[in-house]
Amino acid sequence: MKIRKELWFGFIIMGLIIAGTAVMLLSAFWRLDPFTAEVVREPTLHNFQRLVEEPVYRTIALRTITMAAVVTVTCALLAFPIAYYMARVASARTRNILIVAILIPLWASYLVKVYAWRVILSQDGVLDWVLSPLHIDGPGYSLTGTWLVFTYLWLPYMIIPVYAGLERIPRSLLEASSDLGARSGRTFLKVVLPLVFPALVAGSIFTFSLTLGDYITPEVVSSTQFIGNVIYDNVGVANNLPFAAAFAFVPIGVMV
Repeated sequence: MKIRKELWFGFIIMGLIIAGTAVMLLSAFWRLDPFTAEVVREPTLHNFQRLVEEPVYRTIALRTITMAAVVTVTCALLAFPIAYYMARVASARTRNILIVAILIPLWASYLVKVYAWRVILSQDGVLDWVLSPLHIDGPGYSLTGTWLVFTYLWLPYMIIPVYAGLERIPRSLLEASSDLGARSGRTFLKVVLPLVFPALVAGSIFTFSLTLGDYITPEVVSSTQFIGNVIYDNVGVANNLPFAAAFAFVPIGVMV
């Protein structure tokens, strides 16, 4: 009975989310009257035509998708060796310490972490101080700085599922691959990677989708606009809900 109640509760929540999303997407086919600033509830493709015809929105969409992809690849490259060491090499004590070290940043406030990075990336900040002996300038408030912050924020979301996937691989499969003459590289490509691929996909969904919809980090550590910034500005400043809903089609379509 308890399981049934939980299922029904889950279906209700899912239904509310789907209904809200459907209403939001439906409003994308409305338009804002330029004189009265009122929403005209008549079917039109005006908002989508504007997205396609105005180069600035194509540039913003491409920039956001590219950033999400780069952050996802970076997190995967960083997470895999860390997760592999935790799952296959580290002792139980070291593994527990690393798990705690990865989970603790998730307990901190998102805004605190982003503003801490703003201090780190500032001119003559911590990063500039560290790089100054090498005669290298820090990235500052730029796309590179945004990439660094995104990677830091979402890296735990990649490490955790990859670690779980690696931990479930039976050691006997690796030993069998070695007994059959496969070297470490071939074992990784033919045994480890296919088995851990679903976990890698799960982590990629987290990092890609979180980057795709974020608007606070670009606002705080750069002056570059992403899809989330345009949607936020049209909802909170321009009060153009139909256009914001139309632009929301882009990340939804990419994720689907």
